[in-house]
Amino acid sequence: MSMNLRERVDARLGDPIWWNDVLQLLKTVLAAVTAWVLAASVLDLPQPFLAPWAALLVVHATVYRTFSKGTQQVAATVVAVLLATVVGELMGLSTAAVAVLLVVALVLGAVPWLGAEATTIATTGLVVLTTGFESDVLLISRLLDTAIGVAVGLLVNVIVWPPLRRRTAAEAMDRIDDNIGVLLVDMAGGLGDGCQDEDVDGWIERSRDLDGDVDQAWSLVRQAQESARMNPRRSARPMKDPQQWHGLLRRMEQSVAETRSLARTLGSQSAHKETWGDDFALPWIDMLGDTGRAASAADPVAMRAVRERLEEFAEGMRTTERSAEWPVYGALIINLRNIIDAMDVVAEANPIGGRRLPLRVPGLPGVSSSD
Repeated sequence: MSMNLRERVDARLGDPIWWNDVLQLLKTVLAAVTAWVLAASVLDLPQPFLAPWAALLVVHATVYRTFSKGTQQVAATVVAVLLATVVGELMGLSTAAVAVLLVVALVLGAVPWLGAEATTIATTGLVVLTTGFESDVLLISRLLDTAIGVAVGLLVNVIVWPPLRRRTAAEAMDRIDDNIGVLLVDMAGGLGDGCQDEDVDGWIERSRDLDGDVDQAWSLVRQAQESARMNPRRSARPMKDPQQWHGLLRRMEQSVAETRSLARTLGSQSAHKETWGDDFALPWIDMLGDTGRAASAADPVAMRAVRERLEEFAEGMRTTERSAEWPVYGALIINLRNIIDAMDVVAEANPIGGRRLPLRVPGLPGVSSSD
């Protein structure tokens, strides 16, 4: 296995977000298969397909959503079974019956209490109508199938390692500060080499990508908070009101905004080395790179050391002769100071969700990792 491939596999094996998705997939399959076995083999129901169908609908990403959203979907399934039976009894299996069923299903799906489950009502009703509706026994059997699927889905999601999205959200947050640090280091390197307009445009675009990452992290934190509701796991308690994480995300938002502001200032100063002079350019660029490295390494000590250097540097600049570039100096110093102040607390909190999972691909005897 090549080193590059092995590193990617190791990164995936240690990624809690990926494992969370795998676990949810396995739980969904387990719920559906168990519901099918109970309905088909244990109870020997004539058409047990609704049992795994209901189980698939019920197993959600969080326990709370399993109950809240699952209840709506189960109600929609029951409505669909009853609707298909009534339409079938009145109109038989015909094109007109299918059209009436779909129209009524889509209208019922718009009722707020059903949570806009129009598709669930329509698809389930269509399956029930086309597979038979002739007897009351069959109707009771289908309702029993649905009840089995619901019960199995609820039990599997609550009992079998109830989902808690804490590590998923924490991993997303950890990645953001790493990427902020990498961007700052790249900016410092580009400035030292003499950046062009396209370099500045690229930095601004990367800051916009970071905005998207922050938005996704907010979504994952809200999902983690939701996952703690009705969750029996002890570790769920702190996630019911994760105020610390909210504060960290706000600081990351500020850091991204300050980085973009810094890049825009640099974009108007393409000849900075000539106009700023080495007395400002060299120390400031050096501190920019050190800030990025401290952010990526989650090193609050190094971050505070850069803060002290920046204060001394700003104080020293005040004693020098003022020049036409002072507004630019002040803007860049303030941007960098604000980034350091925001990322200092983030670095202190890292790793936010604990260490990565210690899972790796074992080495094979006689095989070099560079093969």
